[in-house]
Amino acid sequence: MMELLKVGKIVNTHGVRGEIRVISTTDFAEERYAKGTELWIEHPDTKKNTPVVVASHRVHKNFDLLTFEGYHSINEVEPFKGSTLLVTKDQLSELEENEFYYHEIIGCTVYTDQDEELGKVKEIIETGANDVWVIRRSSGGKDILIPYIEEVVKEIDIEARTIYIQLMEGLME
Repeated sequence: MMELLKVGKIVNTHGVRGEIRVISTTDFAEERYAKGTELWIEHPDTKKNTPVVVASHRVHKNFDLLTFEGYHSINEVEPFKGSTLLVTKDQLSELEENEFYYHEIIGCTVYTDQDEELGKVKEIIETGANDVWVIRRSSGGKDILIPYIEEVVKEIDIEARTIYIQLMEGLME
């Protein structure tokens, strides 16, 4: 069975010619949505995966707009609303040292430099300046927001699924 990874969510259609509006969860939109790239669409209710091939990609108002080969009207892409866009794991390219894919970070357990377990990374928010990691506390309570910056994130061990951070003033409020 092939492993599929999320790269975006289809939030709406755009126009009447089969274009869809996507909120991306990838740092590599140009590569992921290049013409001719195969993607998979996972329907939210049935979890059925539909293979599609990108026919065009453009950016409009912070959304990625895509069309797929063989889908030429709004009626053909309307059923995709609310679906997840996926790629196969073998489509991922090698990253530089100290670069990570979101799927490698999400689910990692976060510890302070004093070995106190804070919780697990549940989401990554792109802010422009730097990503912010949302940590679901092990003890319950409000999520913790951690900026992904050198002053805070000290060590990432993807194999062990652990992250060590140095708490800065105001992070735990």
